[in-house]
Amino acid sequence: MRILIVTIGTQGDVQPYIALGRALMESGHEITICTCAHYEPFIREYGLDYAYFNNDFIDFMHTPEGKIILGNAGSAWETVVTVVPMMPKILHLAEQQITDIWEACKESAPDLILYHMKAPGVPDFAEKLGVPCMLAFWLPLHVPTTRFSAMGFPNLPLGPWYRRLTYQFTKMVGIMTSGRMIRKWRAQHGLDPRSPGLRMRLPDGRPIPVLYGFSRHMIPPPQDWPDTATVTGFWFLDQDERWHPPKSLSEFLSRGERPMYFGFGSIFGRDPKNATRIILEAVRRTGTRAILAQGWGGIEPAASENAESVMFIESAPHNWLFPQVSAVAHHGGCGTTAAGLRAGKPSIICPFFGDQFFWGRHVERLGVGPSPIPQKRLTVERLCHAIDVAMNDSTMRQNAATLGNRIRKENGTSNAVAFINQWMNSQ
Repeated sequence: MRILIVTIGTQGDVQPYIALGRALMESGHEITICTCAHYEPFIREYGLDYAYFNNDFIDFMHTPEGKIILGNAGSAWETVVTVVPMMPKILHLAEQQITDIWEACKESAPDLILYHMKAPGVPDFAEKLGVPCMLAFWLPLHVPTTRFSAMGFPNLPLGPWYRRLTYQFTKMVGIMTSGRMIRKWRAQHGLDPRSPGLRMRLPDGRPIPVLYGFSRHMIPPPQDWPDTATVTGFWFLDQDERWHPPKSLSEFLSRGERPMYFGFGSIFGRDPKNATRIILEAVRRTGTRAILAQGWGGIEPAASENAESVMFIESAPHNWLFPQVSAVAHHGGCGTTAAGLRAGKPSIICPFFGDQFFWGRHVERLGVGPSPIPQKRLTVERLCHAIDVAMNDSTMRQNAATLGNRIRKENGTSNAVAFINQWMNSQ
């Protein structure tokens, strides 16, 4: 079976799909991933085919406007207020996205399309091609439930009707941002102007199947979800076993107590120098050894008086590094959060935007990390307190170890492959 996977975003929006794609490929399927051209070498490194998509999204997030979104988009309301003034630019990006994704769908001739929620028009393209599609994502955002509200909405004490209504609002936002362009595309290609995809429906009215790539030990699936929505477990991409750490890193890890890890992944902060200064001062005050990962710009290398206790690195595979540290402090991206939890380490979440706040709240709720510290509120004092809690709260450390053991027993990609095969065989 030929399967096309479509995703848009940073490396955290690509890496889980590579893990899923490899598992599907090992079960006998032909896999192509359509995403920003920046990630083509990364995708081909793991033996998967690539379909072109422009780099406009990544380029935009590096602009001053994009950094404003990263710095200000937290709650649903903050996101709306921040994004609305930039809608002309965002809509222009979406138009080109629709063009590129449609071309990739035509050229790949897939039997099934898996897609990220940010990829516009995929259900409509699948309808035109006469093939099924499936949402594959790691946030419980699109399938309504009365148990909890949609990501970005506060858990107000307004009852089940409010929680379910938040999902309707999420759908409305999708219709407002891309609905006009999708209707135009459908008219150009001879389809009914009504888009079932925007209502999360297949053309025949059935719900679009949903693969949720997170752990049920972190977010148990609600009883009011349909059978077409399944929680598989996280989709981990364990980095190439050919990777070997630099000698300096191995020596640093073997010298003294286990260090803490600090890294903000591929998030390019508005003031990385200040974030680095705060981290260095906090680890100095707490006497903590630390490894600082640069990523794409969330942290910048700096000279340190405590060179014996602090080390800067460009990056290292999380599955290799995290089991060797005492705790992890990061931006709260799903992939980094999952890696820290799988390693059984307490997590300090310092979110920039979006789902990072969501994961930070769940880490706190489960007692496997202190209260998240938004980047806008990151100070030396707050970080010192969080470090002290993560390093010295024995209950928290035991909770993290227990959760890590449960997550390590899951096999999210195998569960996802089994669901895909079963659903396709039933069609």
